[in-house]
Amino acid sequence: MLGPTAARHAAELVGIRRDLHQHPEVSRAETRTTALLAERLRTAGLDPRPLPGTGLVCDVGPAPGDLVPGPDGVPAPAPGRVALRADLDALPLQDRCGLPWASTVSGVAHACGHDVHTAAVLGAGLVLADLHAEVGLRRGVRLIFQPAEEVQPGGSLDVLAAGGLDGVDEIFAIHCDPKVDVGHIGTRIGPITSASDEVSVTIASPGGHTSRPHLTGDVVYALGQVITQVPAVLGRRLDPRSGVNLTWGAVHAGSAHNAIPSTGTVRGTLRCLDVRAWEFAGQVLHDAVEQVVAPYEVEVTVHHTRGVPPVENDERCTGLLEAAARDVLGPGSVLLTEQSLGGEDFAWYLTKVPGAMARLGTRTPGGRAYDIHQGDLQVDERAIDAGTRLLARVALG
Repeated sequence: MLGPTAARHAAELVGIRRDLHQHPEVSRAETRTTALLAERLRTAGLDPRPLPGTGLVCDVGPAPGDLVPGPDGVPAPAPGRVALRADLDALPLQDRCGLPWASTVSGVAHACGHDVHTAAVLGAGLVLADLHAEVGLRRGVRLIFQPAEEVQPGGSLDVLAAGGLDGVDEIFAIHCDPKVDVGHIGTRIGPITSASDEVSVTIASPGGHTSRPHLTGDVVYALGQVITQVPAVLGRRLDPRSGVNLTWGAVHAGSAHNAIPSTGTVRGTLRCLDVRAWEFAGQVLHDAVEQVVAPYEVEVTVHHTRGVPPVENDERCTGLLEAAARDVLGPGSVLLTEQSLGGEDFAWYLTKVPGAMARLGTRTPGGRAYDIHQGDLQVDERAIDAGTRLLARVALG
């Protein structure tokens, strides 16, 4: 029953995904995307509810406590809902996919696959709505279309603050993985992503001439020490098994070859595989920066923005995802995946209820393995139907 129902929506979902890809919107500006989803859900007879700002939630099936037929035919109260989450936002990157449905918005692209996540969760909702109309669902499902996954500490906190998880007992999500063949998923029990924080270090001094570095604080030299030494200090002050990684992404200082500038900044990310090490890594970072620049008579300011904890997959929920995949995608469809240093704000939901995230294969078998957060990302669109079936099946229990 699930297969034919999903097949009815497959072509439409590809079209919706292409529409979203052509019209990407950055974090907390997903207005058009939200409106498109709301209209399609209303057409399906559902009642989407907007979240503050952008994004929406939509319930399918019975509410918790409603009487539904039990496995033996005897009416019983429906349990708490299961939630399926999608993220709506695109990245501030130039689209270089070269396809007819490439982004029409300069400097903005769905380079992380959120358009695929959104189409799959929408598809699962449409399939479940059809099944509820035909045979009735024994358990309610909440679709969560979340804004702002790509900014710290993440739009999932906005959803939680708005009560988006009220009445939900467990939650599931997918994330595109262009290293895994379409029709397969990658799972693991426990942490599947890392904690991810934003770090900015600003150094200041009066500045001066490069011929007289002894008369001022040498901002550029001090920045160089921060760039090279602080990651090394963290590697010696924190348990190496915690997978702490500080990588710089941007450095700005000065504009002339013969002038010592008065300010300079370096920015990067602090990532950690272990949530316990993450809890005190920030203080070690502050101490390390101050100690490294102390000999150079400069002023230093450290901005450490706590981001997201690791996504920690619940053992039971991971098993449910794997069983659902084997049922709808095939017995060989489940792969063990590694823990990555990427951050994902789905982690905040898992601090409230158990759940799991699976990596959804998007690579054409034998084809190129793309990377996410790159403008040339391409996905095998059969992944949309695979994600739809997987999420609908796990929601059915």
